Amino acid sequence: MTLNSSSELRFEKIPLNFGGGKIPALGFGTLIPDPTETRLATRSALEAGFRHFDCAERYRNEREVGEALQAGLAAGAVAREDLFITTKLWNTNHRPERVEPAFEASRNRLGISFVDLYLIHTPFAFRPGDDLDPRDEHGNIIYDQGVTLSDTWRAMESLVDRGKCGAIGLSDITLQDLLPIYDSARIKPSVVQVESHPYFPQTELLEFCKQKGIVFLAFAPLGHGIKPGPLEDPVVLAVAREVNQTPAQVLLAWAIQRGTAVLTTAKTPARARENFNISAIPKTAFDQITEIQTRQRFNAVVKTGIPGFIPKGG
Repeated sequence: MTLNSSSELRFEKIPLNFGGGKIPALGFGTLIPDPTETRLATRSALEAGFRHFDCAERYRNEREVGEALQAGLAAGAVAREDLFITTKLWNTNHRPERVEPAFEASRNRLGISFVDLYLIHTPFAFRPGDDLDPRDEHGNIIYDQGVTLSDTWRAMESLVDRGKCGAIGLSDITLQDLLPIYDSARIKPSVVQVESHPYFPQTELLEFCKQKGIVFLAFAPLGHGIKPGPLEDPVVLAVAREVNQTPAQVLLAWAIQRGTAVLTTAKTPARARENFNISAIPKTAFDQITEIQTRQRFNAVVKTGIPGFIPKGG
């Protein structure tokens, strides 16, 4: 367990043991459907102090995120070396020959020459093609049985070999699916990005990542906005009152203090400032949140293809 006594959690960086550089522990997630809202939210996050931006081909807004970041760079508000930019390979591009073209398309949309971290978005391969959501006549996802996750991983390794990205990793993966990739990988995963919050702490996966030097990156740390959730939990509310922080700030601090990096999405300038200006919580408060017994997963990505992960026609 990592307990940071500093109030400067928002500036904490975690070294990447299997890649270059360090990843800011506090990151901004860009899963925002509306293009205009994406630009404004990304700009607000940059102005609030966020330097770690998590993107994906599947979000269909890399271009808008890139435009907001490029505007910040052009204005001299931030230098490229201060930014940590992640994007992800979508399920329809798991075949090795599709990995580099997909990577280059993402890089071009973002308007950057180098990607700090490239993730396999999920461990599920869909039928290759331009349709991000391939379904049969019954509405079921069409999977690609002609490729393995190991095949895709080797193609990811080649991107690092050629200096196209600093590090590679996996998202939405279980420990069971991670183990064979970790064991066979020539370049080990630097980061594993999964849902994690007090209701779904993923303790076993976190401990494995700590043992192997993999950064555990938590998304949905506030519970995906689903109610009732961690934001409304009586323990979290009591801690927030005790330390004079908002419930969101408390949950983000808890995540970083347990040794994970964390992603949060804010659509307004005020919310971006709130989510960035976090401070460490006392060990007693940390322990109280850790001891919450509610168990609930909010993201059904491990059952990919069902409504909720990819809406039909989405």
